Amino acid sequence: MWSSLLIFVLCLPCCLSFPVIPKTIRDDLEFFKNYFHRFFFTKEESQYQTLEDQLRFLQHFFRLEETGWLDEPTKAIIRQPRCGVRDVADYSFFPGKPKIRNNPITYSIINYPRGMNHRTVEKILRKAAEVWSSVTPLKFRRVYKQHSDIEFAFLAGDHGDAYPFDGEGNTLAHAFAPVPNYQGAIHFDRDEEWSYYDEGVNLFVVAVHEIGHALGLGHSQDSDSIMFPNYQYQDPKFFRLSDDDIIGIQSLY
Repeated sequence: MWSSLLIFVLCLPCCLSFPVIPKTIRDDLEFFKNYFHRFFFTKEESQYQTLEDQLRFLQHFFRLEETGWLDEPTKAIIRQPRCGVRDVADYSFFPGKPKIRNNPITYSIINYPRGMNHRTVEKILRKAAEVWSSVTPLKFRRVYKQHSDIEFAFLAGDHGDAYPFDGEGNTLAHAFAPVPNYQGAIHFDRDEEWSYYDEGVNLFVVAVHEIGHALGLGHSQDSDSIMFPNYQYQDPKFFRLSDDDIIGIQSLY
């Protein structure tokens, strides 16, 4: 189907002429391929999938109409700011269903974002953790030493974990499953404009999502779920976990 869009042969008396693919289309396709290989399947994993297959897979995940085309709804959703963790489906877990075995769970704050009061950041992160303790037996306790079950850090660019940040917009944060090496590490892109309101990026909303990963939850297809991969502002005063989130976390704890 892509041949009709991308390759059109015009017969002339003495030659074959191939029109140049518009740069905007090339850029959109390149962006999609990079996105798909970063968040769904690598080039090696998807080498036997056609571009149409990849588009339909992504559209199915995001519950879009499965056109197999890089249409406007698809372009819009892959351009939205999001979490840097790869996608799966429904409420989901990491392979082997790892979880934090300690209770209370300890957390530490390695550094702070620019432009936010430290006490405000501490309050936000505490409230984000309490969202998960409100529906499980888990308790959270802040510690002031480097090693803890969960570590919050604000980092920029290439910061040594093979998942570099890309500046303002796009990838906002990422977190690691509760397994050895990077257990419980939660990294926020320091170049974002973090806030407690609807200006910039709401730290509370992103922190709740990333704590979910640190506890063992993967991404969800449910757009009402805090574990949906794309960022969606919600007023912290009225925030509630979805049924999908509650079922998922209670399946682990």
